[in-house]
Amino acid sequence: MKELYFNEDVYKSLGGRRKLGDKLFLNTRFYFLIRYFKIILKCRSYAIKGTYDRNMWAKTSKWIFDLLEECGAKFQIEGLNNIINNNEPVVYIANHMSTLETMVLPSMIAPVQPATFVVKESLLTFPFFGPVMKARNPIAVGRTNPREDYKKVMSEGERLLKEGTSIIIFPQSTRSVEFDEKSFGSLGIKLAQKAKVKVIPIALKTDFWANAKFIKDLGALDRTKEVRIKVGEAMEIHGKGNEEHKAIIDFISSNLLSWNGSVKIYEDNKN
Repeated sequence: MKELYFNEDVYKSLGGRRKLGDKLFLNTRFYFLIRYFKIILKCRSYAIKGTYDRNMWAKTSKWIFDLLEECGAKFQIEGLNNIINNNEPVVYIANHMSTLETMVLPSMIAPVQPATFVVKESLLTFPFFGPVMKARNPIAVGRTNPREDYKKVMSEGERLLKEGTSIIIFPQSTRSVEFDEKSFGSLGIKLAQKAKVKVIPIALKTDFWANAKFIKDLGALDRTKEVRIKVGEAMEIHGKGNEEHKAIIDFISSNLLSWNGSVKIYEDNKN
């Protein structure tokens, strides 16, 4: 499979894609949510039938990408060649800001190579979205026992990587608009080190789709904010990976700052 939806290094949304239907809902999220739920219902149907494969995952992810543009999202994506030209399994390590990245990253990665996420175990039990997530065979962690979670990611992650499946991991404990450098763990680095694969960092500014107070996935759309994504070059892990971990944090924080994002920086990280 290599039907690419993005075949150049840089992607920038064209103006004028916003649909009249979205405008008629007076800048609310409701047009988006109605269309979004229709896509997820279709995904769920494929998943229950056992046909929600990698190709369908990439295709439906692109549907959501297109829907976001139709609802006013302006994407600027850089470094796509670091995905397109990659021909080996890697660990993708990114900050986690909103639901948006989990929905659109598969449209960029899945056409190039098999991939899956590390996710919260509770997501697999959701009656609506659970079957969709299960169909992509993620590494599910409970987040109540860090030691068990670590063992599971290490064992299942190494197996998947050796089988040719890349792993997408968000080392933060939860989605946050602010990038807190100290809460950005090194689990992805450790997994790559154990499996002897490279890591690719991804910096994300996706607060266009806000996190709601009660159900995070159903937040409002802020059409004043541009969606920014930058994919870094693949890195080999040397020694314990401390330098690579710092390089990834610097890559994400420096890009977020250049995009006027919020970064919590600690003095000891500057040394």
